[in-house]
Amino acid sequence: MREYLMPVFVTAALALAGCNQSKSPEQVSKDIANAEQKASNEVAKSEQRAESALDKSYDKVNDQTIRFSNDAVRQTYNVAVAKADGSRKVALATCESQSGEAQKTCKNQAEADYQAARADAKANAEAEVQHR
Repeated sequence: MREYLMPVFVTAALALAGCNQSKSPEQVSKDIANAEQKASNEVAKSEQRAESALDKSYDKVNDQTIRFSNDAVRQTYNVAVAKADGSRKVALATCESQSGEAQKTCKNQAEADYQAARADAKANAEAEVQHR
């Protein structure tokens, strides 16, 4: 049995000794160039993925900013209409102290002021709305 083990050990020792031998300078240069090319490709791909992810994030943030701004415009419009409505109600109540043609003129003026305020609020809102 010993006779058979000796050639196995010699073969294993030679195989292991061959693994640690140095390569020729040409082969080393080739391996370095390949490793550098692979590393460069990996970096380029990583940069492209990062740029794409950042672009998507920017688009999401930009969309949210626009939505927020447009919501603020809507709320500002609603407040302006509520103020105009309140002013109209006060003006109409004041008109009640008058009679005849004066009352009619007063109510017409209150309605005209209300409509003008609504139109101004709408124009301001439309000017402020952001589009993507």
